[in-house]
Order: sequence, then structure tokens, then C-alpha cells
Amino acid sequence: MKVRKNQSRDKKLKERWDRLLIVLSERFSDGEALDVEGVLYLIGLQELGQVHRNMKKDDNINLIHIGICTVLEPYGYYRFDFFDKEGWPHFELLEALPPLKPGEQSILMKEALVEYFLKRELIQ
Repeated sequence: MKVRKNQSRDKKLKERWDRLLIVLSERFSDGEALDVEGVLYLIGLQELGQVHRNMKKDDNINLIHIGICTVLEPYGYYRFDFFDKEGWPHFELLEALPPLKPGEQSILMKEALVEYFLKRELIQ
């Protein structure tokens, strides 16, 4: 019974993830498929709120970090701390992520990303 429940959950996550990628790819990447990192980047841009700003390479890395902190905040790993003088959000690490295998890490991130967009009603 437990196996079926996990398979069902995994299937639902995959369906929602695929739907999310289609929606975001059509809106933000001219139909080119996005990956986890690309979605985190978009969330970072959204949370920064400075979408028309020219970004440097280091900014791109920081935007992905903002995306990670934002989607993992509901899981208790991060907490928003403050905005700096340039408007960049900063987060406090509350709990270190548990050691995860690459596949487990991918599932956690996809789950967190799907939840982020479910709350914003971009997908159902």
C-alpha cells in the first residue's frame, strides 16, 4: 500500500512538474525547455522584483540562491531576514539540508518549486 501511495505522489509531482515547465517555457524562454536551475532563476528574479535590471554573472548565481531560499523557506530550512540597500533579499539558514542523494535532492527541489507555483495559482 505504501509503495502505491508513493508512486501516486511521484506521478502527480511529475505531472505537475511537466505542466509547470510547459507554462514557464512558453512564457519566459520562447518555448525552450527550462530545468530546475532555470525555474529557480525565474523565482529569484520574481522575488528580487527588478526584472528589467541588467544582471552580471554573479547576480545570476545570487538569483538562483534567492530562488532556492524562497522555495525551501516553507520547509523550515530558510527564513527571510532583510532586504539590503540595493533591494536584494537575504535569508537566514535555519536548518541545514539533510544529506540527500542527487535523485532525492532533485525530487525535493521539484516538489518545492511545484508548491511555490501552486500557491501562486500558476498551475493546479
